[in-house]
Amino acid sequence: MPSAAADYQAILRTLVDNKVNFIVVGGVSAMLHGATIVTLDLDLVHSREPQNLQRFLRALESLDAHSRERTDRKIRPTLPFLDISGHLLLTTSKGPLDVLGTIGDDLGYDELLKHITEMEVAKGLHVKVLNLDKYVEIKEKLNREKDRAVLPVLRQALEARRKRQSPSRGQRKKRPKKS
Repeated sequence: MPSAAADYQAILRTLVDNKVNFIVVGGVSAMLHGATIVTLDLDLVHSREPQNLQRFLRALESLDAHSRERTDRKIRPTLPFLDISGHLLLTTSKGPLDVLGTIGDDLGYDELLKHITEMEVAKGLHVKVLNLDKYVEIKEKLNREKDRAVLPVLRQALEARRKRQSPSRGQRKKRPKKS
């Protein structure tokens, strides 16, 4: 568990300032879409293009990122570690960060781009966020106990979002009368 409150905005701002191409996924993406869940880390899928990996590594260095899995010493991320399809669990000066090469059925950055919404998460801070319907679909396919536990809350948020986006009865466009 993190010892201090995580500052996800600071992590995101550092990534954006370094021009890192990434998509916010996981619990934070669900929260940004209105799901009332608790998460202890920021999950993201990043582009593994060589130039992006360089920018990402610089951003992680500025965040003092190191592996969460080894507590006896600080193992820093390297380019080969970032260029994988697996997961890299990091601690940063601003909170925990899970770097994911892919999610679900090996969906990487490029495959997820058609399932994103760009959101302003703080003044002037715009990030790509995985759509809630795609996140629910991925959780359903994973079918792990922890995923099944959160699915009712995610589905409720998805339904509420759909209701907000559809016009109410009084606001529906009137059909033109036939002549």
